[in-house]
Amino acid sequence: MNLLKNRTVLGVICILLSLIICFGVTPLFNKTVSQKTEIVRVTKEIKAGDEITKDMVQIAEVGGFGLPENVIRQKDTVIGKYAKADLSIGDYILNTKLSDIPAAENAYLYNLDGSKQAMSVTIKNFANGLSGKLQSGDIVSVIAPDYKKQGLTVIPAELKYVEIISVTAPSGYDANTGEIKPNDDERELPSTVTLLVSSEQSKVLAELEADGKLHLSLVYRGTPANTAKFIEVQDEINEALYPIEKNNDTEEQEKADLESKPEQPVENEVTE
Repeated sequence: MNLLKNRTVLGVICILLSLIICFGVTPLFNKTVSQKTEIVRVTKEIKAGDEITKDMVQIAEVGGFGLPENVIRQKDTVIGKYAKADLSIGDYILNTKLSDIPAAENAYLYNLDGSKQAMSVTIKNFANGLSGKLQSGDIVSVIAPDYKKQGLTVIPAELKYVEIISVTAPSGYDANTGEIKPNDDERELPSTVTLLVSSEQSKVLAELEADGKLHLSLVYRGTPANTAKFIEVQDEINEALYPIEKNNDTEEQEKADLESKPEQPVENEVTE
């Protein structure tokens, strides 16, 4: 205790502590701060819902101090994922900003497999679209007034049972995803309906859209299993309306194969 009361001893201890801090602790701290690490950084503007491609991101070397634990460090981890929020050039990417599936308003577009196509038609007025009550998954019939200028109102056979995959407001916002659009006091009314159709159906729809005369009537809303049954019935109708014709070359090849097939030898009975 007497030593601590000695000013000389206290001065020496303070000097030693200062030297330890300056030449021991501070270099370690600076080394930690200056230590470099690689992260994934955004190189192009990415909007919420966009699929991230390799040209949108790059690997960048930055100081590792203060980086969040969940920052993405490998490029392959983000490619093919979907952005859950807008990302600007220079942003690093957190795993909480990524999703394995597309956003709700875009999901139906990524489910197209080439057998059918998505086609939008305009709802001219509120009544034409069931007073704004239509939603994705509904089965509707397309009603055509004065069909083909014949003075008759009919449901074309090609469009008896059609599935809705999206209902869209004038701003492009999908009105039936259940999401609340920011800064909107009232829900926007739908202006277009996107239908899942075959190429033959799309041609009929295009004619009706050009004429500006079509109405949608709700046929079914319920489970996906029952929805699929309506689609199957419509597919059968379309197959009957547009039978698939065999290619002439294929028919000729099949005929040639039959003619060139060697006849089975007939064994003569041996009579005793």
